[in-house]
Amino acid sequence: MDKLIIHGGKPLYGEIDINGMKNSALPILFGTIAAGGICEISNLPDVSDISLALDILRTLGAKVRFTNTDQVMIDTTDVVMKAPPMELVGKMRGSTYLIGAMLGRFGEALVGYPGGCDFGTRPLDQHLKGFGAMGAQVEFDANAHLHATAEQGLRGADIYFDIASVGATINVMLAAIFAEGVTVMENAAREPHIADMASFLNACGADISGAGTSMIRIRGVKSLHGCSYKLAPDMIEAGTYMVAAAATGGQVTLRNVIPKHMQVVTQKLREVGIRVECDDNAITVYSNRSYRSTSIKTNPYPGFPTDMHPQFTSLLALATGMSTISEGIWGNRFKYVEELKKMGAEIEVAENAAHINGVPSLKGANVRACDLRAGAALIIAALAADGISTVTGLEFVDRGYQDLTAKLRSLGANIQRVSD
Repeated sequence: MDKLIIHGGKPLYGEIDINGMKNSALPILFGTIAAGGICEISNLPDVSDISLALDILRTLGAKVRFTNTDQVMIDTTDVVMKAPPMELVGKMRGSTYLIGAMLGRFGEALVGYPGGCDFGTRPLDQHLKGFGAMGAQVEFDANAHLHATAEQGLRGADIYFDIASVGATINVMLAAIFAEGVTVMENAAREPHIADMASFLNACGADISGAGTSMIRIRGVKSLHGCSYKLAPDMIEAGTYMVAAAATGGQVTLRNVIPKHMQVVTQKLREVGIRVECDDNAITVYSNRSYRSTSIKTNPYPGFPTDMHPQFTSLLALATGMSTISEGIWGNRFKYVEELKKMGAEIEVAENAAHINGVPSLKGANVRACDLRAGAALIIAALAADGISTVTGLEFVDRGYQDLTAKLRSLGANIQRVSD
C-alpha cells in the first residue's frame, strides 16, 4: 500500500503546468468508438482512470498506441458491439459513456453498471429518458448489464432534462449524432467538458451547436471519421493547486489554464482574502495565510463546482470565523470531514452542509482518502498543517492527478510517496 508522508507548514513557490482535463478525456476516449476510425488525442493526462478507459477500448477491439507521453492514437475501425468486462467498467463512473457511443454507432449497447467514487445514488434516469425519446428500448438483464437497443434506428427528438446532468448530456449527445433528423436538448449541462466533447465530435464530422449553453442542437449524420484533437486543460486540477497555494502561503503560477473556466474559484479565493492574478493562459496565486470566512454552495457550472468542495473545506478550516459549504450536487460527499477532524479541524455536518469554525492551525495526523477529491483535500490540509501527516487511500488520488507528488515537490513541499 502506498502512502504520502508530508511535513507540513512550508509555503509553496514556483510554477507548474496543468494537464489535460480528465472529465473530458474519458468521454472523448469512449467517443472514439463513434468515430470508427483513427483518432489522435493529445494533452492526455496520465492518471489511472485514463489507463482503465484505454484497457476497456482494447477489450472491444480498438488498437491503442502512444505516440508521445501525453498523446495516444486510437483506431476503432474494428471495434465490435459486445459487453466490456464487468471488472473494468465497475471501477469507473465514466464507463457509462460507452452506452451512448455504442448505441449511436451500432444501434445497440450492452454495458455493466459503472463504478467510481461512492457519493450515494447516482441514477441514470436522465440518460435513459434521452435514449427513450430517440426511440431506444432500455432494460437491465440478470447480470446487471444495461441493454439498449434501437432496432428501427434512432430518431431526432426534443429532450428536456429534469436536472442539468453532465453525464446525461454527453451520453445523449453521443447517441444523437447518428439519429435521423434533429435532436434538441434543453436544460443541458454547461460544463467546459461538454463543449470540449462537442468540439471533438465536430472535428470528427458531427453537426453540434450550442454546447456550453443550456440548449444543444444536434443534426444527425450518417458517419464520422477520425481526427486529431487536443484536450482542454483540467479546471479541477488547476483549482486544487490554487487552493493548495492559498492554504500554505507563498506564490504559485499555474500555466496552461483557461482563466474563464476558473472564475468562480478565483472569486471565492479573493473573497477569503487571497490575491489572484490572471493572464491569457496563466493564473498566479499570492497568499500570506490570512483568511476570512465565507459561504459556498455547489451548483452545476457556471456555479461553484462540487469537485472543488472538499479542497475549500481544508482552506476554510483555517479561516477566521464560521464558514458554510452547502452541497447541491452529491449529498453523500462529506465522508472526508471525519479525517479533517483528526487534524484539529472544527466541522459539523448537517442537512447537506458543512459548518466550519476556523482554527488557528491544523496538526499532522494519519488520514485516509475515501474518494478522489477528498484525497486532494487531505493532502492540502497536510501541506498546511504543523507536523507530519500520513495520507493513504492514494488509489483514489491516482484517478485524477498526474505527477502530484513531483509537482508539489517542485513547489517546495516536503512530501514523499512510499510503499509499505
